[in-house]
Amino acid sequence: MEKIAVVAHSKKLLGGGLGELRRRLADNGINDPLWYEVPKSRKAPQAAQQAMDEGAELIFVWGGDGTVQRCVDAVAGKEVTLAILPAGTANLLATNLKIPIDLKAAVDIGLRGDRRALDVGVLNGERFAVMAGVGLDAVMMHHADGTLKDRFGRLAYFYTGARAARMPPRTVKIDVDGVRWYKGKAACVLLGQMGTLGVGMVAFPDAQPDDGLLEVGVITARSTVELVRVLGRVVLGQPERSRFTQMTKGKAVEIRVDAPTLYELDGGARTAKRKLHASIESRAITVCVPKADT
Repeated sequence: MEKIAVVAHSKKLLGGGLGELRRRLADNGINDPLWYEVPKSRKAPQAAQQAMDEGAELIFVWGGDGTVQRCVDAVAGKEVTLAILPAGTANLLATNLKIPIDLKAAVDIGLRGDRRALDVGVLNGERFAVMAGVGLDAVMMHHADGTLKDRFGRLAYFYTGARAARMPPRTVKIDVDGVRWYKGKAACVLLGQMGTLGVGMVAFPDAQPDDGLLEVGVITARSTVELVRVLGRVVLGQPERSRFTQMTKGKAVEIRVDAPTLYELDGGARTAKRKLHASIESRAITVCVPKADT
């Protein structure tokens, strides 16, 4: 049997909590897994590295998007498999991979599901599994982070989204694979490794997580009304049909903004920058996924 580890954000909840996780692993003959609990997502990479140093071949990651992203960044390119236990607010990677928000089912996928090699995006040297963004979406994530999200869950994003919508658009220059692709005002630049933002919301309908390409999108809306119209297209799964969006694909993306601007990776806000570089690492991680229909 593989050597199994658990990296858990101790403040996140799923099912009956970490006690139930121990019981379910024990029911499957795993009585003494390597076990690491961390108080915040930024501590997860050290735990994941320690697990690998101790020979872990399968790491169960218990937490939200921040914990998962940090673990993805730590294990990319290594001989280890990740099993996602979606205990967060949005659970972007679990949603895209169709891993249910159910502890028993998620554990079963980790132990008996299929395994899939996936690309990861890289933005300013840090990896992400689903999506990154510069501008409006990062401002929204920044204000929702911490107490507000813990208290109100997904509703926090509606409140911070309304605040972020008042942010003036930036002047942006974007080069894709060495060629100038966009220059002008933009509310947001999105980089997608996968396409789904949440239930009923698809930013990149054609995204494939193992095609070696990054999805690139620009939102040019300049008012709350125009942003609402873009959101309507996203809900319909047709963002490319909005006149306030432009989309392309590429392997390397250079973004220059006229003022320091917040950016985010898989929902986690990062310090404002004026220059950002994005790229793709092909098939850099292996993740447990539901078994394919036979």
